[in-house]
Amino acid sequence: MKLVVGVDAGGTCSRAVVATVDGEVVGRGLAGPGNPLAHGPEQAAAQVAGAVRQALGGHSPALVAAAVLGIAGPAGTGPFAAQLRIGGPVTVVGDAVTAFASGSAAPAGAVLIAGTGAIAAAVHDHQVVRTSDGLGWLLGDEGSGRWLGLQSVRFAVRNWARPFAARVAAHAGVGSSDDLVYWAQALPFTAIDGLAPIVCAAAADGDPDAGAIVDAAVACLLRTLADLRQDGPVVLAGGLLAGGSPVQHGVLKALAGRGLRPRLGLDPAAGAAWLAARRLSSLAPDRLHQALLLPDTSLSARLTTAGREVRADSAGRRTG
Repeated sequence: MKLVVGVDAGGTCSRAVVATVDGEVVGRGLAGPGNPLAHGPEQAAAQVAGAVRQALGGHSPALVAAAVLGIAGPAGTGPFAAQLRIGGPVTVVGDAVTAFASGSAAPAGAVLIAGTGAIAAAVHDHQVVRTSDGLGWLLGDEGSGRWLGLQSVRFAVRNWARPFAARVAAHAGVGSSDDLVYWAQALPFTAIDGLAPIVCAAAADGDPDAGAIVDAAVACLLRTLADLRQDGPVVLAGGLLAGGSPVQHGVLKALAGRGLRPRLGLDPAAGAAWLAARRLSSLAPDRLHQALLLPDTSLSARLTTAGREVRADSAGRRTG
């Protein structure tokens, strides 16, 4: 039996999928952050290897004929191949490539990702050829989860008497606008990121101020996508765009008004496994894609699945 490995290595965690070359998932694994820029190549490789070992279960690494790792930022193959010790080659690609592959089997198109950060990428022959935004919280990432958090703090310190400001203050644990300023200046990024679901929940409840922040995020993300000027299918990925949030609903509505029917990328690790398997499988690429990702690839089915994942995730940690 030949196996393939797909990995989505992010700044929060690393997820691995092990599958047969014909699209049967045999195991999944989860480990710590696998971003080499943030945590160093050796530590990132160790976490990725841990996720893969968990996904392999009792299967030998020698059975793995190919592995594709989706990683944010530039990363060399060497440390990952050394730690994985599988039977086939290890390929490192940008996480935008695996995000696109998680929603489409097409060789070219666009992916719009909004989680903690935000970026749009044009993909051609399973390589990123052009990007828009992805500049980090200080210079960009407009419409992202961190951007939502920062916008909510900026609103609250200027509009302290508004009901939405009270939600922000409660989250920060402060009692005055001055205290909120001092809190924000310390750059508690995890707590700032944690404001994103609070903004989304308030907007869903009808709060006009939170709704205005969400509308602004939608406008930013649409502008980022439009900057690419890329034909082909559009895939939406990341916690804000593939997880049933008001930001997702706003983007979907706007794109539908332009005659576009975007696809949702729900499992970048499975998308990476598809990239690893497509040249080894007896199945046509589109059939293999369907087998590995969703038996029903309709948008309505993906939205239903995304909603279930968000509800489950909200009981534990923030999606994004």
